[in-house]
Amino acid sequence: MPHSDTPVEIDDPMIESVREQSEDLMPDTIALRRTLHEWPELGNDLPITREHVLASLEGLPLEVTTHESTSGIVAILEGSSPGPTMLLRGDMDALPMPEDTGLEFSSHVDGCMHACGHDTHTAMLSSAAKLLSTRRDDIAGRVLFMFQPGEEGHHGARFMLDEGLLDVPNRSDGTTSPVDAAFALHITSALPSGWVSTRGGPIMASADTMSIRITGRGGHASEPHRALDPIPVACEIVQALQTMITRSIDVFDPSVVTVGRITAGTTNNVIPEVAEIEGTIRAVSEQTRAKVHDGIRRVADGIAAAHGCGCEVEVGIGYPVTTNDDQFAEFAFGMATDVVGTDAVVQLPHPVMGAEDFSYVLQNVPGAMMFLGGTPLDRNLSTAAPNHSNRVYFDESAMAVGTSLYATAALRHLAPV
Repeated sequence: MPHSDTPVEIDDPMIESVREQSEDLMPDTIALRRTLHEWPELGNDLPITREHVLASLEGLPLEVTTHESTSGIVAILEGSSPGPTMLLRGDMDALPMPEDTGLEFSSHVDGCMHACGHDTHTAMLSSAAKLLSTRRDDIAGRVLFMFQPGEEGHHGARFMLDEGLLDVPNRSDGTTSPVDAAFALHITSALPSGWVSTRGGPIMASADTMSIRITGRGGHASEPHRALDPIPVACEIVQALQTMITRSIDVFDPSVVTVGRITAGTTNNVIPEVAEIEGTIRAVSEQTRAKVHDGIRRVADGIAAAHGCGCEVEVGIGYPVTTNDDQFAEFAFGMATDVVGTDAVVQLPHPVMGAEDFSYVLQNVPGAMMFLGGTPLDRNLSTAAPNHSNRVYFDESAMAVGTSLYATAALRHLAPV
């Protein structure tokens, strides 16, 4: 661990023993991962997933709470001495898509697949809970295990926060204990198995949606002068949005606007009255995010008005920018270096333009997200199926690394003074 030809030299006996325990727990980790992979669920209502996660935690010295607004689970491990609380997050939901991996534990649910590796996150966090439960004497404070539904666009973390996720009761006197740090892993096919990467500051983008409705006048396709065709107006808006991004947005504070759908018309010889555009908006700062929102409205309204068409623009607010606390990211980087070795830790040069609802947690608590490599070492990273692919494959041996990272982060942050 990591899984390379060069063994990792370890100076810290705690890390060595955590790694050994993580390897010993691998049968449990793999079994839970495969069960969840076979029975994936979508959104915030995950009854089967919750049942299996609760079963995996049974018998551990945890105070378990099931949330009412979602299938979220909160499990609290009390250390042997007082201290703050550290949150460890694992998301549980899948994606609405088919699976074509050919794995023996492929999804049994048509049109539903764990294509983003949330099954591995949940399994690793469950095993970390087992591991840390044997080390309560090494913990000053408590660990909050956050098993979260609804990451894939359903705002599961926000619902759990609204339901009191961070209001951690103290078993002895009923008061609350501050959650002063948060840590999450996300498996990725963009790194070799067992490698890790992170950065301070923005690590993942915001994700908003746009919907633009252009209204003209319908008519016969042979007489466009008697109609007001919204289709060329829509096409002009699409092109202008790309120019707006490249000409007005700082390349070092970037944004991506992608049009994913244009809908208009019913047949080849009718000019329709309406054309609709839908797309996604990504940014890595709140300043650029707001600037792009304003730019989309200005460009669409202006072009439509120039052609005499009506225009309605709606921007749907999605996940905020995922921003790692600089100090905690440095802590996580150093911790990961000790776990997997210097050669297997990568400092991300720039944010990833995907989005995460762990961003809601990091708006409230200093912490960091870290990427865990899941592509087998004998595969080419440039051709490996990416996350969200119907053929993505994650090397299960990487989960021992992930379990070690979760556990080591808590043990180091909550070490008795």
